Amino acid sequence: MTRPRDRYGRPLALDAPAHQIVATVPERDDISSATAWDEATSYLNQDLPFHAHEVFEQRWRCCPPGERDCWRALAQWGAALTHQARGNPKGSREVAARAIELLGGCEIVDPIDVELVMASLKDLAAK
Repeated sequence: MTRPRDRYGRPLALDAPAHQIVATVPERDDISSATAWDEATSYLNQDLPFHAHEVFEQRWRCCPPGERDCWRALAQWGAALTHQARGNPKGSREVAARAIELLGGCEIVDPIDVELVMASLKDLAAK
């Protein structure tokens, strides 16, 4: 049995109240760039950054080698947003700084809005 999690990915007790439990991201071995971007940004719009991180990580694991740094940077963006949401600004800054460096040197994959991501990362790194 998978341990339940809250909206920011923190593990909950197996008997946690239903109102605290948020459904997890479906497990997949393959996800397209477009689907990953659409799902992750939908999760971000719902204030579910851990879920976005999980989707970006799924794409990172199955993408072509030339795209790995880009998807890894996006997974780090989701992690930085998760740290921020959990009240850990130091962790958020550190992960955002790594993601900025990685994203700055990677091949950008369509349909990723790199300007949106970089603006968010720079904001997180400055907090």
